[in-house]
Amino acid sequence: MDGDRIKGQWKQIKGRVREKWGQLTDDDVEEINGHKDNLVGRLQERYGMAKDKAREQVRKFEESL
Repeated sequence: MDGDRIKGQWKQIKGRVREKWGQLTDDDVEEINGHKDNLVGRLQERYGMAKDKAREQVRKFEESL
């Protein structure tokens, strides 16, 4: 799934994002608003992960959709 599809289907996907990354708050999910870079940044903040690791997790999540 590409970035444009994520943006377009964000309302359906955001529940799955919360299931996968439970430390993200409702406000985090609303602010991400389907933007991959925002999701990567929030994962770095909430989980203390390196940017490369956060990108890899987002990539794998996209593939699972």
